[in-house]
Amino acid sequence: MTNPKSYTELLPHLFRQEYAKMTAVLCCHFGLANIEIAEDIASDTFLKASEYWAVHGVPDNPNAWLYTVAANKLKDYFKHRSIFDSRIKDAVTVQAMEIEKILEFDDQIIADSQLAMIFAVFHPTNSTEAQIALALQILGGFSVEEIAKAFLTNRETIKKRLQRARTNLRNNHFQMQDLTENDIQARLDTVLKTLYLLFNEGYFSTTHNQLIRKELCSESARLTLVLAENPLTNTPQVNALLALICFQSSRLDARTGTNGEAILFDKQDKSLWDQALIDRGNYYLIHACNAEEVSKYHLEAAIAYWHTTSTDTNKWKHILQLYNRLILIEYSPVTALNRAFAYAKVYGSEKAIEEVEKLNLPENNYYHALLGYLYAQIDMPISIQHYAKAIDLTKSNIEKETLRQEIDRLLQSAENKGTAS
Repeated sequence: MTNPKSYTELLPHLFRQEYAKMTAVLCCHFGLANIEIAEDIASDTFLKASEYWAVHGVPDNPNAWLYTVAANKLKDYFKHRSIFDSRIKDAVTVQAMEIEKILEFDDQIIADSQLAMIFAVFHPTNSTEAQIALALQILGGFSVEEIAKAFLTNRETIKKRLQRARTNLRNNHFQMQDLTENDIQARLDTVLKTLYLLFNEGYFSTTHNQLIRKELCSESARLTLVLAENPLTNTPQVNALLALICFQSSRLDARTGTNGEAILFDKQDKSLWDQALIDRGNYYLIHACNAEEVSKYHLEAAIAYWHTTSTDTNKWKHILQLYNRLILIEYSPVTALNRAFAYAKVYGSEKAIEEVEKLNLPENNYYHALLGYLYAQIDMPISIQHYAKAIDLTKSNIEKETLRQEIDRLLQSAENKGTAS
């Protein structure tokens, strides 16, 4: 056993890594109709871990300990809960001696269960929006509030959507089964969109007053890797998304300061970039380009690649060309603003301001933050006005503080110039 205090650091990480896996293994055997039972058993397992490890310390093999406890709780469930006899006895027949085998700690079993779970959640019985919301909750551990923000809607709407989605899966008795090529083709786009949303929420979080939530980035990478490592789902788009995740993740440590404040790209310490992740990104990007297909993930991965390349003097021209293509495939205000930033790097701030103001996004905090950045060397009062407007519009305390620092920097610079003159 390790030091009892260390469990407070390890348990949240294990919960993020193992909870979804454990639920997937259970559901593979008992069906999605009984997902709530699987989730309850997994939750109770981690609750016991928090209580036991606080007193006795972390066991030498915590993963195996968790799966052993889950197996014991499953046996207790079938032994003591009358709900088994009244509701699911006809649908599920499990002998006590089989339970340890079901929960055997085997990487292949877990990987297969995870892949099956990913695609089972995306069953067409639910709408695309409901599929994504359910996947974010079950696979990514999103709260209802976080899902609502991802969809730009209210909490009650998402709560009802999740309830309906779970009811549909339960009522139709969907089972997690071997995937067919048709299943994959029909659902992969939605799967990738969800993993993309999951990573973006971690990379630039809109909740918890955290700029970055590394656990969400890690979970998105893990689930995308599950797809890349299976021959049925090892497609160019999957590799492109995984390349994008690797490139972006390589800069996570450089994006925040010691107090959690945001550090803009131009001011990041490049020595903090993770070269191993950049190399992995290169590997997956090469594998993504072995076909003629060019998706939004290919273009975004290529943009992220150029961001990690600091020596090429023409990199911003390459990035702008990629954004020009991306915006034709899938327009969004964020893409348009990012393109304008690249445009400024190529053609200068004055021309970029014209591009940005054409977008006319007066209620978008990033719109005003970008204009504040572009006006900084041209018209300081206007720059400060835009930064102040961005502060009013953003809900993130970290973003507010970052923007205030930019205003303070401008005022200090003006004061220094006045003193010098």
